[in-house]
Amino acid sequence: MILLNFKTQTKLFIILVWILINSTACLSQGRNSVFLLGKQAKARVSFTDTSYNITSETRTIPFMDTQGNISDENGNVLMSSNGVFIADATGDTMMDGGGLNPGWGVSNYPDGLPMPHANLFLPMPGDSNIYILIHQVAEIAAPVGLDALEIYYSIIDISQNGGLGKVVSKNNVALTGVFSWGYAACKHANGRDWWITAMNDVANGLHTFLLTPDTLQYLGLQTFPSQNFPYGFAGQPLFSPDGTKFAFGGSYGINGMNYQSSVTLLNFDRCDGTFSLDTVIDFSDNYVSFASAFSPNSKYLYFASTEHLYQYDTDAGGLIPHQLVATNDTFLSAPPVFYTDFFQLYLAANGKIYMSSGSSVKHLHEINNPDSAGTACDVQLHNVFTNCFFIGVPNHPNYYLGRLVGSPCDSLTSINDPPEHDFRFKVFPNPVMDGNIKIMYLLPQNKSGRLEIFDINGRLVYEMKLPPWSTTQLISLPSHLNSGVYTCVVSSGIDRKTKKLIFYND
Repeated sequence: MILLNFKTQTKLFIILVWILINSTACLSQGRNSVFLLGKQAKARVSFTDTSYNITSETRTIPFMDTQGNISDENGNVLMSSNGVFIADATGDTMMDGGGLNPGWGVSNYPDGLPMPHANLFLPMPGDSNIYILIHQVAEIAAPVGLDALEIYYSIIDISQNGGLGKVVSKNNVALTGVFSWGYAACKHANGRDWWITAMNDVANGLHTFLLTPDTLQYLGLQTFPSQNFPYGFAGQPLFSPDGTKFAFGGSYGINGMNYQSSVTLLNFDRCDGTFSLDTVIDFSDNYVSFASAFSPNSKYLYFASTEHLYQYDTDAGGLIPHQLVATNDTFLSAPPVFYTDFFQLYLAANGKIYMSSGSSVKHLHEINNPDSAGTACDVQLHNVFTNCFFIGVPNHPNYYLGRLVGSPCDSLTSINDPPEHDFRFKVFPNPVMDGNIKIMYLLPQNKSGRLEIFDINGRLVYEMKLPPWSTTQLISLPSHLNSGVYTCVVSSGIDRKTKKLIFYND
């Protein structure tokens, strides 16, 4: 008879229990989990549950202001673009990925275009191997300033070249005209198709496209009252995470000073793709402005000049004015020394908002609690050190916005996913040996959720908020937990799911 020591017996018991209760459900996640940095020295930020990991890396593709990237369902970068070429997962030029955006801009900015949000990767509806890149380039020949004169799109088949992908159609012209910088996208209410928008040259109108499995269809120009921004200087257009709002900001100087700045907030109908004006927020403070971002719960809109960061409650109906939540200091990012002003804002997959600087520095500003009102949002100036110079941020829509259940446009349910698809989760590895687990989840109609872990006596040993714009979180369990069987509970509103987790503490 073979005798086993107590530790070995415990491990075998845990594994046997796991075999009996382990679930095999699998969900998608991770498309927006990576932020690529750097022109010379390079790094990437990989976002976890409430934090991030920064790692230096060697790759060919550099980035300035323009950055598009998209990852697979496990958070591995599939492709990226700086507006000059498309790179594959290795960070080098994808097959047939060179020669993007023919024209003046690429010739003068070979290390990456200086246009925020000018690249946008989307998965093609109905085909898991096909991706589309919407892109544009600044032109010196534009009537005023450096506007874009074409809206381009290119098609990528990721199944080719051994899974590294190939650009199968490039620099297709979707529309000619005069356009401001930047694109934004939002899931159609059917949960499959995509609305895509581009601003006209004076930023008082939006060109709208609908991406379906069959085509990229232009639906026309919608105009609205707004402060005009010449020279293409109205940017970072974006939808709220819940798809009900749209915003963009910008400013222009009078005689090179006294900047006039505003943010335009629109309501959006995901069914028919129409916009309606909510308000125009004038926040001129004599400093140039460009950036805006929504909070994860879509309630608060953040916008900034180079010196000041503001918050606006979009649910207050204009009864609460925008308020100042942070003022920049005189911190210099070294070496060499550059001023860490406010430039572009980015809502990351960890539920926090990050701000880059227009002078290309090594630090990021961070808004820790963007769902909180006023200064409780907790702005931390230049507290994220990246160890490489960068300026731009990625352009990531909410890839996980689901269908608008019960709406007239929720017409694909019987064809695609059953209702229960909107609420399920998996925890792995299971059993867990080192305390690090990953939870993959879908929440009802993209609402926020909560993870709670209980021990065998019903005591709560871990909890965290699950954001609706991501479907994966990495978790480090407390080191003091004893080996045993734990209950994981994911809840959202009245919905609740449970699973067993086997934890072995060696």
